[in-house]
Amino acid sequence: MKFMSPKVHGIIDILVCVFLLASPIIFGFTGTLATFTYALGVAHLALTLLTDSSMGLVKIIPVSIHELIEFVVAVAVIILAYTLFDGNANGKLFYVIFGNCLLLTWLVTDYRGDSVHSMAKL
Repeated sequence: MKFMSPKVHGIIDILVCVFLLASPIIFGFTGTLATFTYALGVAHLALTLLTDSSMGLVKIIPVSIHELIEFVVAVAVIILAYTLFDGNANGKLFYVIFGNCLLLTWLVTDYRGDSVHSMAKL
């Protein structure tokens, strides 16, 4: 069931960017884990600001592409948790949880905002 409006999703996108950019400091990530997390935060911020949505500033990426990228990234970070970060318990746990949160957000977002059940159509 897709009940999250595009506006609420956009707010969550910004919060995710802040979370990713703060996570290496908060959780004490170093090396590859910290670099990857910062890069993902910057990439997610760029995606958010370039998407043709309420939070987009430049609006050059269609929402359908944003939706696809979020799904691919969610699956990719879960795979990376078990490959690249398998030897780092903190990195593995972080990216398994983060990837699943991304998947859940992707699953419940009404990216087109046309669902009669969309909450908070601000």
